[in-house]
Amino acid sequence: MDQGLVRSEVLAYAAALGDGVLKLILTRGDSLRGYGVNPGAPVRRLLQGSPPATYPQAHGADGVRLFACATRLAEQPLLAGLKHLNRLEQVIARAEWQDAEHAEGLMLDLSGRVIEGVFSNLFLVRNGLLLTADLTRCGVAGVMRAEILAQAQTLGVPVAVADIGLEQLQQADEVFVCNSVYGIWPVRGYAAMSWSVGPLTRKLQGIVRALLDI
Repeated sequence: MDQGLVRSEVLAYAAALGDGVLKLILTRGDSLRGYGVNPGAPVRRLLQGSPPATYPQAHGADGVRLFACATRLAEQPLLAGLKHLNRLEQVIARAEWQDAEHAEGLMLDLSGRVIEGVFSNLFLVRNGLLLTADLTRCGVAGVMRAEILAQAQTLGVPVAVADIGLEQLQQADEVFVCNSVYGIWPVRGYAAMSWSVGPLTRKLQGIVRALLDI
């Protein structure tokens, strides 16, 4: 696949779209019946444009509560980290709540490890250390997650990618979720746990807002 061509297509579409959200989807193209793969099929590129996403300003200013999702993420290392098109687990999890009290849900894996939000990645701050979940078993390694890790290292903030348990979550000084559309939302509550919006969350939030121009 010609990366230069893809880049030019994306930039042209983005210019035509203006303010909004652009998604690039790659598929393996036409193939055989069933699960067989046609190795000669050209990759198909789909560009999808949407209006700007709108969320309450209070989510970023005051923080959000996370719903305790019963749906667990299955472990599949071959797909871990990838943003593939099979998001059925997230669809099921998102259907678990409809109230306005919860802006996002927290998903655990089958072993009870804290992994991510339904449509976001999760970070903790504990004693100055910025921690996010290891996604080698399941989960989506979002582009905003990578950007925040890079920005934290530039700031000299120690970072770690490791398994996270509910006990570590409860002991955190700060918690926030992130994605590439809204940036960073501080987390102020999950189940019986609660946190204040901390200084590192605010600092990273300001950096990300400047990057996204939001």
